[in-house]
This record gives sequence, structure tokens and C-alpha cells, in this order.
Amino acid sequence: MINWFIISILTITILKIFYMIDFLYSIDLAIFYFFNHTLSIGFLDKFFSIITNVNNWYITYVILLGVSFVKGGRKGKLAVLGVLLLIVATDQTGYRLLKEYFARPRPCNALADVLTPLGCTGSYSFPSNHALNNFAAAIFFYRLFPNLKWVLFIGAALISISRVYLGLHYPSDIFGGAVIGLAFGYLFSSGVLYLEKYLDERKIKRTES
Repeated sequence: MINWFIISILTITILKIFYMIDFLYSIDLAIFYFFNHTLSIGFLDKFFSIITNVNNWYITYVILLGVSFVKGGRKGKLAVLGVLLLIVATDQTGYRLLKEYFARPRPCNALADVLTPLGCTGSYSFPSNHALNNFAAAIFFYRLFPNLKWVLFIGAALISISRVYLGLHYPSDIFGGAVIGLAFGYLFSSGVLYLEKYLDERKIKRTES
């Protein structure tokens, strides 16, 4: 009697889990098609195609990192070193570890009616490395330079949305990448802030002695 009761509870629980998975996937698809189909126009095709391409950002990255290193004092130099290590960690974690583990096909490979202005790729979908890297950098620099928060997070959001609009990622890929990126960015920025505090305290002690 007890065994059948336990089996019944487990069966109901499993069915609920599958129902929730199907329900969440339907929401994922609805949001995906909103960006990929409903909002699809020529102007946005060009706009998102430009901002999604990391090659178009290299000059901006070099200038910003250069200014931070030269004009930002000790914090700026630590920020440059920290963000370079951060992006290496997030990019490799996403591409080499998480994508291979989850092995989720991209929507442009899994769905027949996806609009792909830039074409499709054969790599896996979850998580989005664009979201992972950009949100990691956004929270990292926000904690060091709070005045930049709007530019940082709006930029990360637009780049991430571009991946859905272009048919290369599901919204859940973006959400997962963003959450993981925020965790990495928070961790690395905490390390930089701790190191900066430690160096300041050591400098004060040397001055007093």
C-alpha cells in the first residue's frame, strides 16, 4: 500500500516536472518568435547584425581599456587586468564546458522557420557566450565604476537581445548566460576590490612607519 502511494507521488511529481518543462519551453518559444519574427524589419536586421559582431567592438574595447589603464589610477590598472582574466574565464567556461555539457542545438538548427540574417552556425546554444561575457564585464565594471551602470547594462542587454533577434539563441540561453556572467563578474570584481583595499592599507602602513 505504502509502496504504491510512493510510486503515485513520484509519478505525479515527474508529470508535473515534464509539464513545467513544456510550459517553460512554450514561453521560451513565444518570446523567441516575438523578437525573431514580430520585430523583424530591415533596419533592425542591420542594427543587430552590427552590434552582435565582436569584431566591430575591438577598437572600442582597446580605447576603453587604454583609458582605464592610463587615466584610472591603481583601480583602473587592476580593472584592466581583472577584466582580461574574467573574459578568458567566462568565455572558456561557456564555450568549452557548458555548451559541450548541455549540447543544446541552436534554434536556427532546431526550428524550420527561423529568420537568420547572418546565417546559422553548428555550435551549441546554451548558454549564450555573448550574454555570459557582456554581463560579466557589465557587473565587473559597475562595481568598480558605478557611474557607468546604464551604459554597461544597456550595452550588454542590446548585444544579448541581438542573438535572439538573429535566430542564434533562445531567450533562455540569454538568461542563463547573463546569470552565470553576473556571478563571475561579481566574484572577479570582489577580488579586485579586495586587492585594492589591501594595497591601500599596506601603503598607509608604510607611510606611518
